[in-house]
Parts: sequence; C-alpha cells; structure tokens
Amino acid sequence: MLFLFSPLEQFSILPLNKILFLGFDFSITNSVFILTFGFSCFFFALCSLKSAKNSFYVVPNRIQFLVEMIYDVVYGLINDNVGSVGKAFFPYIFTLFTFILISNIIGLVPYSFTVTSHLIVTFALALMTFIGINLVCLREHGINFLSLFLPPGSSILLALLLVPIEFVSYIFRPISLSVRLFANMMAGHTLLKVIAGFAWSMLLVGSSLILAAHTIPLSILVVLMLLELAVAVIQAYVFTILTCIYINDAIHLH
Repeated sequence: MLFLFSPLEQFSILPLNKILFLGFDFSITNSVFILTFGFSCFFFALCSLKSAKNSFYVVPNRIQFLVEMIYDVVYGLINDNVGSVGKAFFPYIFTLFTFILISNIIGLVPYSFTVTSHLIVTFALALMTFIGINLVCLREHGINFLSLFLPPGSSILLALLLVPIEFVSYIFRPISLSVRLFANMMAGHTLLKVIAGFAWSMLLVGSSLILAAHTIPLSILVVLMLLELAVAVIQAYVFTILTCIYINDAIHLH
C-alpha cells in the first residue's frame, strides 16, 4: 500500500505513461484535464437525454434543474455586473465557471487530482481572461483605454501619484485572481490531508482508547469536507464575478 509521507505530495504531478516524440514529452499525467472535460460533457449530456416518449423533458428533472440553476446564476452575474451588452460574453463566462466548479469538486473525490491547486493552471485561466478583456477594451475604446489609469476629475499633480498606483493595481489583477483560487484550494486540501493522516495514525496505534478517540478527527474531517465543498463553489463564483466586473470596466471605462 502506498502512503503519502507529506500532505503536499498529493499535489505532485506524476506521469501515467511515458510518451516521447521528437525530443518532446507528451506524457499523460495525473493533472490532465480529460477527467474534468469528460465529466462536464457527461453531466451536460444528461440534460439532453430523451424520455421514453422520444421527446425532451418539458418539466426539468433533477439534473436539468441543476444545470438551469447554474445557467441562471451565470446569466444573473453577467446581467447585474455588465448589463445587456455582456450577453455576448455569456458562453465564455459560463464555460469558465463550470470548468472551475467541476475541477474544484472533482478534487474532493478520493484519489483524484485538483488541477486548480496548481498556480500555473489558475494563472493560465486568469491570464487568458486578462488578455481577452484588454483586447475587448482596445476594440471598444482604442487609445481611450488609458483612461482606466486616470480617475476622472484628477489634477495633474494627483495624476502623477494615482496613475502608477492604478497601473500596478491593474497589472496585478490576473495575479490576484490566480493566487486567490490556488491558495484556497491548496490550503483546504492540505488541511484535509493533515486531519485524515492524523486519524489514520491514531487508528494504527492499536490502543482501544485511542481507537475510540480517532472518531474525533474523523468527525472534524466530515465537517471540513462540507466546508471545502462550499469553498469549491464560492471560489468558482468569486472568480467569475470578478471576471464580470473586469469586463464591465473594459466596456464602460469606470
């Protein structure tokens, strides 16, 4: 049986098979997105299954209700933060939200892998969003894009102080987005592993008293699992709503 000697070993990227081609490594690892992509396709495909009468469900079943609820949440975020012009970005925002949400939830399954616990993954999502928002802003406003760094009504002397601050704050947007998601997922899963390892160690001691006491960390572990499930949903929501706010800034310039 394989034991993890460190709570951080669960984040190690391990090759499942070795594939080398022309000097490049195409090995499939435990961090691939195939599981998230496959589960997402399966989950949404269930919504389009036909009933026994060879027609789509008019009254939503449980899975359809869940997907429609996700749809309404994302649509509400875009409508409240961006307005009617934000509907053009709905496919991207919906895909971003569902990908982060499903990736976070899959990470709670034992022996699975949390792709959002790696900074390179979350930073790639944040950087992709940041570049897209800047392209939209340049398309909509051109050179007026620079007014993002200068609050209206500012004097020249005040602008010398505010522009560098606003510029640094703007550049750090993808960093804050990625670090927030990465840190929450990594910290939560590390804590789960520490509590689970502690309970397992108590179970192996052999003492009847300690054997009975190991139910305490197990009870804490159940509560933490529920807390991590809430964190998985909240972090996907936070990432999405901040993206909507940044899109609103890009379209309306403050």
